[in-house]
Amino acid sequence: MAPENDLTAEILRNALCVAAEEASIVVVRSAYSTFIVEGADAAAAILDADGRLVAHSLSTALIQCASLRSALPHVLKAHPAAAMRPGDVFVLNDVYQGGIHANDLLVFRPVFVDGAPAYFTGTLIHVADLSGLSAGGMASDATDVYLEGLQLPPVRVATAAGLVDDLVRVLAANSRTPDKLVGDLRALIAGANVAARRLEEIIAEHTPAGLARGVAGYLAHTERRMRAGLAALPAGTHRGEYTLDDGHTVRVAVTADGAGALVVDFDGTDEQVPLPVNSGFSQTHGGVMYAVRCFVDPDLPMNEGCFAPVEVRMPPGTLVHCTPPFPGGGRFGTVAAAEEAIFAALTEAGGGVAASGILQAFSISGARRPWLHMSFDLGGTGARADHDGADATGALFGGGRNIIPQAEPIEARLPVRVEEVALIPGSGGAGRHRGGLGTRTVIRMLEDARVDTRGDRLHRPPPGAAGGAPGRAGGYHRQRADGTREPLGSKATRQPLAVGEALVVETSGGGGYGDPADRDPAAVRRDRAEGRTA
Repeated sequence: MAPENDLTAEILRNALCVAAEEASIVVVRSAYSTFIVEGADAAAAILDADGRLVAHSLSTALIQCASLRSALPHVLKAHPAAAMRPGDVFVLNDVYQGGIHANDLLVFRPVFVDGAPAYFTGTLIHVADLSGLSAGGMASDATDVYLEGLQLPPVRVATAAGLVDDLVRVLAANSRTPDKLVGDLRALIAGANVAARRLEEIIAEHTPAGLARGVAGYLAHTERRMRAGLAALPAGTHRGEYTLDDGHTVRVAVTADGAGALVVDFDGTDEQVPLPVNSGFSQTHGGVMYAVRCFVDPDLPMNEGCFAPVEVRMPPGTLVHCTPPFPGGGRFGTVAAAEEAIFAALTEAGGGVAASGILQAFSISGARRPWLHMSFDLGGTGARADHDGADATGALFGGGRNIIPQAEPIEARLPVRVEEVALIPGSGGAGRHRGGLGTRTVIRMLEDARVDTRGDRLHRPPPGAAGGAPGRAGGYHRQRADGTREPLGSKATRQPLAVGEALVVETSGGGGYGDPADRDPAAVRRDRAEGRTA
């Protein structure tokens, strides 16, 4: 491609990314749920009619990219492009058709060129509540998908004339907070509409053929760079595994051909179970892409060019590819296990990297009136051969923004008081390089409430590597008004919290790397001075 064409392709890539970013901002500013408004938890993307990922917003995690990319073919199967009309908008949440779980709604709007859909804009957020055993979709005791919430195959939710009112009424009738749900849905559609308008403007300025050439050019450029990075991996088949708290194991074989192609095969992974620890295929695919990208140029843009050289094999009916009616809402522990298994496989010659503390989700809901706080805290990163782990980063979250809401907006909107958010001294595993620290959050109830929890790496704390110690295990606790504490389960459901009691969430620290006796004495003194040791 000539240099001027390279420049045009890069201009178009940035224009499309800005369009997706604007869409995500519109969703956040239009949404009703505290978690979205204050945590900026919204994803947006642009895809083409072949289902290729063209661009995405800065806030979009890779697991969200993978979901939008995986779900669009199912939308097109249910609603062929020839039957679509300008102004149509589609929604789904089906984990078996590329979705994540019941509360994550994916919205798509086609963008027409010469009378046919050529591109799609997509938005995705975790809506406030959409039925299920527990408020906010946190049913950690769900034994099948129907207990996790209302299931939506790809359906038309709006046309050029407006919302499909009958469908919206059904959705509202299945939510504990119907006003917030409908508001969040409208926000998703507004974001998709804004991105569609921006895309139409780009098409008008650069012509349909010009945009198509630019997209093809920069996707091909990304793929070349991705293949170059993958070609540097040691050729051959490398194996790794990671075990969840409940004893189930994710196993992977990663085969690099030495020429820029990679096969990631989860054959041998344990079978799916009737508990919400399984992962839908789109989420596992996203986790794979996150892990693989850790071994290539970090400046590489995320689009279809990154996906093309990586073949992912996920046997149906296993932890990494659940099938009906097995639940998939608690997928994140399994996705993180898949990532750790890939890290172990690709770093086996160098002694590996220590495991990380991961996302620990929870929700608090009103016992006497409808209100809901959904959030999570993040664990410490595992240490590497040459560096300490980072504190409270959620290394395996998959990118995107830090979407933990700040204390002040939570207190302003909800009947709770956030009394503490702090690092836990000594929670990182000891080693030549220590693991990152976990956190402690204390939330006091100002009204009677219920709490649901969902965590992993609490019974089996993140192990160290090359002689390093494991991180300190986190956990969930009920703190009584007199200050006494009692543990809540790592997957507790609808546990009562009386007014005056508090929820204490502690995240796991990352594992250490190397013999602790080999730690630099200056680093030991620095840890002590900074209060990082127990």
